[in-house]
Amino acid sequence: MSRNARGGGPSSRPDPPPILAVGAAVIDEWYAVSNLPEADGGAFAHEVTTAFGGVGANVAVALDRLGREVGLVSRVGDDEYGRRAREHLAETGVDGSHVAVGDDPSTRSLILSDPDGERAIVTTGESFRHLTLDESIREALAATETVFLTGYTPDAVSRAVLDVVASAPDPPALVFDLSGPVEELIGRGTEPTTIHRLLYAADLFVVGDVAAGAYFGGPDAALDRIAAAHRTRADEGSDGAADGWPRAVLTHGADGMTVVAAGDTASLDAFTVDVVDSTGAGDAFVAGLIDQWIAPRGESDLKDDPAAVDDGVRFAAAAAAINCEFRFAQPGLPDREAVEAFLAERRG
Repeated sequence: MSRNARGGGPSSRPDPPPILAVGAAVIDEWYAVSNLPEADGGAFAHEVTTAFGGVGANVAVALDRLGREVGLVSRVGDDEYGRRAREHLAETGVDGSHVAVGDDPSTRSLILSDPDGERAIVTTGESFRHLTLDESIREALAATETVFLTGYTPDAVSRAVLDVVASAPDPPALVFDLSGPVEELIGRGTEPTTIHRLLYAADLFVVGDVAAGAYFGGPDAALDRIAAAHRTRADEGSDGAADGWPRAVLTHGADGMTVVAAGDTASLDAFTVDVVDSTGAGDAFVAGLIDQWIAPRGESDLKDDPAAVDDGVRFAAAAAAINCEFRFAQPGLPDREAVEAFLAERRG
């Protein structure tokens, strides 16, 4: 039985969606450039357009496309960017009832994308950085089944989510995606001390090579730290994603990923596709992992069978690969049928 069907006690608030993503909903200003400029270098933009993005919104929309019930906790500005972001969410199946509106300029991103689909991202705007969790949001987070956090979440919010999860009678599964170098997140993202707490608390911890280098000193050091945290969780008998063991994935872009599950480490390849734009591929990947590994909690008996672990990673990698074949972060986010067809074609 799902937690939302149990009866919510004395509160008259409606049950939250089974998954709540905490993250930004932004308008991406997208520049198709001749090249990604180096220091003191330049580039020419042969096209300039706008699209919808933000890590939190991308993951939420990706899960919605896969047929999951999901809501977004975010904050936008009372301006044109914020209005468009809220209107876009209203056109999806994502529950936007916890998207606040403030007086600060909406958070938005400038994305430079080269002909090979590689990109550089510059973010501005204060709206998401000033997100706070009121009592209704805290209650929703405590009552949901899965909470997603990104390293771009303000540190006070990440700490508040950790406190909510730790104190909940039936705590939700916690998913954390660590993105970006330390310098990028100073003053607006999750701080290293809080990331350390998340490493031990998360049921699923995802980190890319850049972030692994910035926070752990490199992929090998990250694997050592993650393995130590997982052993601690397992020894304490915590309720993790599967039989007390949490899971982690280190992503290496086109070079694949390293999976840590049940104390074992395995390397898997990424799918090869003609990349049009890699923006949002990591978010599609995380959403696929949540769909396969975390969201089924309570619906099926998740075991640490290596084949089942590999199948989940392949599903997530397929979602990411499909998204790379489309421009912008969200238009190419696939539904379940598209992912299954992609995998069937690769197996055939």
